[in-house]
Amino acid sequence: MLVSRLMCAAAGAAALFGAAPASAQFYFKGPDIAGPRVTGEEPGILAQALPGANPSELRAAMVWNLRAALNVAALQCQFAKTLLTLPNYNTILHDHAAELNSSYATLTKYFVRTSKTPKAGQMALDQYGTRVYSSFSAVHAQLTFCATADDIAGEVIFAPRGQFGEVAAERLRTLRNSLTKWGEYQFPGYHFYYVPVAAPVFGNEKCWRKDIYTPSRCQPKR
Repeated sequence: MLVSRLMCAAAGAAALFGAAPASAQFYFKGPDIAGPRVTGEEPGILAQALPGANPSELRAAMVWNLRAALNVAALQCQFAKTLLTLPNYNTILHDHAAELNSSYATLTKYFVRTSKTPKAGQMALDQYGTRVYSSFSAVHAQLTFCATADDIAGEVIFAPRGQFGEVAAERLRTLRNSLTKWGEYQFPGYHFYYVPVAAPVFGNEKCWRKDIYTPSRCQPKR
């Protein structure tokens, strides 16, 4: 009787998961977009250049850029439940809270130090935060971005506490590369496409409109 009940339960579970909608699955093979380690000074890595920033401030900025990217992924990638972007992000916030908090404090001190008044520094920090989130818009590269963010989130989860910044230095270039338009790589004859784009110039104020990065605003006229 026990065996029969177990078999029935297994059959029921198989039927349940077999009937799951296709939207719950994530089948996508993207290209190799791995990039080298960065320091935060490279063009296109941070959402905004930080003039005069020291190494610890640049590391804090990289931490904050990666955290924002994983936050965006937690919101934008929920169409693919198997990626677990939301629970992974919540786990990261819990496990790496100390480093995230210290990075934010370091960034706050940078903007206060480089602004005329504490109030101006806070405004600059708020603007920076908005630009960081805007810089990870993945409307045209959602699949590649979600797959890459999921991979990096897993790496952050298993990184020792205090090493979030190391993961950021190693993987931010790859994450930025994922925002380029790519397609399915398993069947290149049918679905693969690549649109080369120049590295974003986040430091150019002309490229921004109401804290939204708009490359067309700063492209040279033909």
